[in-house]
Amino acid sequence: MASGSKKVIYAAMIGNGLIAIAKFVGAAITGSSAMLSEGIHSLVDTGNQGLLLYGIKRSKRPADENHPFGYASEIYFWAFIVAILIFSIGAGISMYHGVEKVLHPHPVDNPVINYVILILAMIFEGFAWWIAYKEFNLTRGKKGIFQAVAESKDPTIFTVLFEDTAAMLGLIVALIGIWVSVTFNLPVIDGVASILIGVILAGTALLLALETKGLLIGEAAAPEIVSEIRELVADEKTIIGLNEIRTLHRGPNDVLLAISVDYRNDITAGDVERSNMVLGDRIKKQFPVVKRLFIEVQSKEDHAREMRMAEAARRAEAEE
Repeated sequence: MASGSKKVIYAAMIGNGLIAIAKFVGAAITGSSAMLSEGIHSLVDTGNQGLLLYGIKRSKRPADENHPFGYASEIYFWAFIVAILIFSIGAGISMYHGVEKVLHPHPVDNPVINYVILILAMIFEGFAWWIAYKEFNLTRGKKGIFQAVAESKDPTIFTVLFEDTAAMLGLIVALIGIWVSVTFNLPVIDGVASILIGVILAGTALLLALETKGLLIGEAAAPEIVSEIRELVADEKTIIGLNEIRTLHRGPNDVLLAISVDYRNDITAGDVERSNMVLGDRIKKQFPVVKRLFIEVQSKEDHAREMRMAEAARRAEAEE
C-alpha cells in the first residue's frame, strides 16, 4: 500500500475528528438540526478513516495455510463496510433528525456560532480534500476523474476523496439552510437542510458501494499491463502462441496472473522449464504488482477444446 494513501487518510481523520467536536458543540448550543447532522457526518467519516487504516494493516498480513494468496483483498472488504456505514448511520440519522425538525420546527439560537464553526470546517475540509485530490491526480494520470475512479484498484484514496467532497457539499447545504432559517424565520428549512445532507451521504455511499463491489468480485489488471505482458510472451522464442491470459487484482498492489501458452514441439522439458523461469522473471521485474504467476503449458488445440467444454457446461447449467 502506497504511503500516499495513509497520508490522505490521516489528514482526513484528524481534520474530521476536530470538526466533529466543534459541530456537536455548536449543535448543542444552537439547537440546529443541520449542524447536528453535520456533526454526525464528521463523526462517521472519522470512524470510516479508522476502518480504512485497519483494513490497510490487515491486508499486509503474510499468506498462511488458510489464505495461501494472502490478505491483500481485505482492504476491499473494509472499504465496502465504509460505504455501508455512510449510508446506514450518516444518511439514516441525518434524514431522521431532518424529518423530526420539519415535523416539530423550532428556531436556531445563536446562529453566529454555527456560521463560525461551518466556515472553519470548510477551511479544514478543503485542506483535507486538496490533499486527497492531489494524491488522486498522481494515480489517475491523463484519465478523466470518473474513468480513473472506475479503473482504480486502490479504494482508500477515492473513498476519502468522495467523503471529503460530500463533506464540503454538506457544509454548504448546512450553511445555506441555517442562514435561510434565521433570516426568513423559517425553522423548517433547517430540517430540510438536514434531509438534503442525508441525501448527499446516501448518494456518496451508493457510489462507493458500486465501486468497491467490483473490486470485491474481482477486477482484471489495467489493459495496458495486460497488453505489455502479451508482448513479453510474444518475445519468448520457444513459445508459438498465447492461448489465454487472466489477471486478478487481490489488492491495490497485488495481482494474480495466470497464462496458458503453446510451446514449440521440438524442445525438451528442460527447455520449457527454463523458458518459464525466464518469462516469469521478466514479467515480475517489469510489473512488481504481479505477486503470483502461473504458467500453463497447453497446445492451442487442447485449449480450444477445453474452452468449448467449459462453454457447453455453462450453457447446460444456465438451462437448468
